[in-house]
Amino acid sequence: MRSIRNSWILIASIFVVSCGSDIEPGFVEGLPRSDSIINNLDTLHNFPLEDEDEFQILFGDLHVHTSYSIDAFTLELPMMGLQGIHDSGMACDFARYCANLDFFSFNDHAESRTPEHWQEQQSIIDQCNIPNDSGGQDLVVFPGWEWTQVGTTKDNHWGHRNVIFRSTSEIPPRPIGSRHPDSGLGIFNATRPAIGARYIDPLNFKRYSDLGWLLDRVESIPFCDPTISSIDLPISCYEFAKTPRELFSKIDEWGFDSIVIPHGTTWGFHVPYNTSWDNRLNKEGHDPSKQILLEIMSGHGNSEEYRNFIAVDEGADSLPICPEVNNNFLPACQRASELMRNRCKGLNDSECEARIKLAKRFTIEAGPYSNMVFPEDSPEEWLDANQCRDCFKPSFNYRPKQSGQYALAITNFDSNDFSRYKFGFIASTDDHTARPGTGYKQYERRKMTFSTGVRSSWFDFNYKAEDANFPEQPSLMAGDSQPDSERNSSFTYPGGIVGVHARSRSKEDIWEALKNKRTYGTSGPRILLWFELLTSNSVSLPMGSELTMIEAPTFRVKAAGSYKQKPGCPSDSVSNLSNERLDYLCAGECYNPSDERHKLKRIEVIKITPQEYNGEPISSLINDSWKEFECSNSQTCDITFTDEEFTRDSVYYVRALQEPTWAINGKQIHEKKLNQEIGVNICKGSYKSSMEDNCLYKTQERAWSSPIFVNKP
Repeated sequence: MRSIRNSWILIASIFVVSCGSDIEPGFVEGLPRSDSIINNLDTLHNFPLEDEDEFQILFGDLHVHTSYSIDAFTLELPMMGLQGIHDSGMACDFARYCANLDFFSFNDHAESRTPEHWQEQQSIIDQCNIPNDSGGQDLVVFPGWEWTQVGTTKDNHWGHRNVIFRSTSEIPPRPIGSRHPDSGLGIFNATRPAIGARYIDPLNFKRYSDLGWLLDRVESIPFCDPTISSIDLPISCYEFAKTPRELFSKIDEWGFDSIVIPHGTTWGFHVPYNTSWDNRLNKEGHDPSKQILLEIMSGHGNSEEYRNFIAVDEGADSLPICPEVNNNFLPACQRASELMRNRCKGLNDSECEARIKLAKRFTIEAGPYSNMVFPEDSPEEWLDANQCRDCFKPSFNYRPKQSGQYALAITNFDSNDFSRYKFGFIASTDDHTARPGTGYKQYERRKMTFSTGVRSSWFDFNYKAEDANFPEQPSLMAGDSQPDSERNSSFTYPGGIVGVHARSRSKEDIWEALKNKRTYGTSGPRILLWFELLTSNSVSLPMGSELTMIEAPTFRVKAAGSYKQKPGCPSDSVSNLSNERLDYLCAGECYNPSDERHKLKRIEVIKITPQEYNGEPISSLINDSWKEFECSNSQTCDITFTDEEFTRDSVYYVRALQEPTWAINGKQIHEKKLNQEIGVNICKGSYKSSMEDNCLYKTQERAWSSPIFVNKP
């Protein structure tokens, strides 16, 4: 009896001392890198085909989350089988000594920020930005946040945007989010049920209670009065903007220099069907002075390529209809009809057809939550429905009219100046574990990608349908329906990286390069890329430039493959971080280049001729690939070409492709034979796939230059 009583006292004491509490900002352990280390990095990343140039190539990540983001905190709970808290100080150490980056930005969700967290992170940024003993700047960190908006239709969906500022001294006193008094916590509503796991995992009771504390704290922050100007608002309220225009206007009130970067645009995890760039090419959705860059690659896949397929079509009466299956695309509504047909045993023909019709309609109406039409079905049953079959590292539920190519091809004819998007290109990670620049090696899939799930069936939530043989109508509200997370895990990657051509590694010069679009993105490896227009007076104009020409434009492309990586970490990382810190953050592997580069296979030139009249078909305007040049398996490539067919406004950018290498989820949901029938393999983030399986397949990593915009007078 005494033993039983003592056990209950012990359990009760665990609960008492495990009340939820705040998240600490952490600390920066590693000192700034020495001049010799910085100089060595600069030598590695100098363009090998250019003897003298005013610019140097620097690498960074402009999309990084910490545990201050509610979704990041939730994904690292003990039930997920990962590590735990990843704070702001860890991001600094990882960037400096695991990834060996030159710059990065913090982009935690504004919708889940507390005023305390906002101030604490600025303090960490200032610590991280300190120079080394000789005054050298080895790492630049920009402050910012993510504005995370999700709509229920293509007309009210604006999407996600990262907002970054040059310094902590020129930044609003609070981040501006998208949730508003009518939306609650929005997509973060889905995290609250995870608190209940503390009763089935009592040894980690406090961790789940901490999530409860964070959610309650965020919800307790009063909404700012929307009738009061941003400058006059108190620091302690939560400021919101329902549309991009409201966001731009609030930033303008402060007068601080900023960059707003749309990202994850083709990722259909929460994005309604047929969402398009079209309804945003106006003052409500676009500000060309701020939205100058587009993130075309992240841990959620690429957003570059346009494909002429559609998940939901529009009939003559403007009502949605289900398109037919073709060789390149399987609409989810058509797959739903097959799933329903398989359930028709015992039903008469008319009842079966009625249910099939209903399954199609519910799937169309469900948008990104179409898996909930038959919630008890395994993700394998949906095959590769709604996926791009021939895209490089595609986003899940690919939304082609949200691609970078589509954005560059359209024109808004409603405005007097026939406005167009003129984005420069970057890539970043969207990492949620305070690990900027994770793509330097393809390892530790569960730590270095967004591929997460519960660690055992003990934590599995099995949704029970009211009638498994009858289609259900999912909710459209983000957070109310269960997303298709298991199929999504096959579309998660270590992410990309942004390269800039900067005059120096100073904060001011990196910022200037970003503002002028002297940027490019890679799928992770540090490929070197240079793209310029050669003028008749021997002046070259870099990527991101815009000019008007009469004569045929001539371009030069130079590229070098990324360095092959040696195992482990360099001595500088080992000597500046403790063994515990190095293992926790880097998992034993760092950016550790050898003296040998990967071979380049080819250079691809993409030419886009933006719309000249309303309704001009988009597919005919995107020429991918317009030209291709083989690199003869050389480590470097240097080509020149001229557009002799230059007759109208044109946009040019290039891709540099490396030799095939092993990559996490290098191949996504793919077909296999299952008992003489076609099935699929899915690389899951939960216990249902091996935690040690990195799901490696060979693919061609690449770099994308920012475009050069050449107008015809």
